[in-house]
Amino acid sequence: MSAKAPAKEALPGTAAGEAPSLLPGLLVCLAITAAAVAVQAVEEHLTGHPYVEALVVAILAGIALRTVWVPGERYRAGIAFSAKQVLEVAVTLLGTSISLGAIVASGPALLIGIVGTVILAITASYGICRALGLPARMAILVASGNAICGNSAIAAVAPVIGADSKDVAASIAFTAVLGVLMVLGLPLFLPLAGLSEHQYGVLAGLTVYAVPQVLAATVPISLLATQVGTLVKLVRVLMLGPVVVAFALIAPHLPPEGATGKAGPRRLGFFKLVPWFILGFLALATLRSLGLVPEAVVQPVTRLAGLLTVVSMAALGLGVDVRVLARVGARVTLAVTGSLLVLLAISLVLIRGLGLG
Repeated sequence: MSAKAPAKEALPGTAAGEAPSLLPGLLVCLAITAAAVAVQAVEEHLTGHPYVEALVVAILAGIALRTVWVPGERYRAGIAFSAKQVLEVAVTLLGTSISLGAIVASGPALLIGIVGTVILAITASYGICRALGLPARMAILVASGNAICGNSAIAAVAPVIGADSKDVAASIAFTAVLGVLMVLGLPLFLPLAGLSEHQYGVLAGLTVYAVPQVLAATVPISLLATQVGTLVKLVRVLMLGPVVVAFALIAPHLPPEGATGKAGPRRLGFFKLVPWFILGFLALATLRSLGLVPEAVVQPVTRLAGLLTVVSMAALGLGVDVRVLARVGARVTLAVTGSLLVLLAISLVLIRGLGLG
């Protein structure tokens, strides 16, 4: 192997003189991001809600571009940097959007129920995916996205478990489709299941993937449903930190891609088991909870995190061969659909069992 190859892959330690080599790939990802943000802006103007978020548009646009254009060598370093390092910074910054105060005030029963729902949903989703023959890492991605916060959870878990970009793209693509269907179909549960507005808010918070989608699903019902749904959703998002740490501990024991046997345990340093960006996420969430992060800073930082995530999703899309995605499409669709139905069932049992609302 030539001496040049390792230097290209060691992006975190790229020397200052090599920084311009990242520019071509970064510019491509930024161009896709700009287009995706524009599409979301048009959606919001026409409908009031981003039913298909910029993050989803970016990865689909990246995949579409990849089908007609294979990035050359000069673009690859920037695309790889966007897919990994940019994403890690985005996950870290998301910590500023989490405050523990409102979570504690919601009461122990609801908190325990949400935590239990996430754990059961991850376990059940993983089992469904594996039963359908999906690889272990892809099963984890689908399970995490289904149980916590859809695309953001998939994006956060992916680098921890070393998931392949095509698996990330497939998981996000099909989760995104069902996320939109949930927004459109969930209000039907209000009359069908005989739910109160409070109960409907809990159900939306437990099952809808993204915070904007929770708003889209609850605003037409009532202000109470929106308030409850948003709170429950934020508690659910808070589970992302512990879940990612847990998968970081599990990752060394996962079988290699394509292998049937288990991989032997590997000795890893602390920062391999608990990645720096998860520590950063938890640190910022703690600072926010202690009131050390000014409120005026929270919204701009959260928006920046969102934009960086869109950039990284554009990069992931550019790394996907749509022919590979098509081969796994049917199984992933069944896995995500089955996982979502299980999540709905668990959530309804929780609402009835705890007598919420």
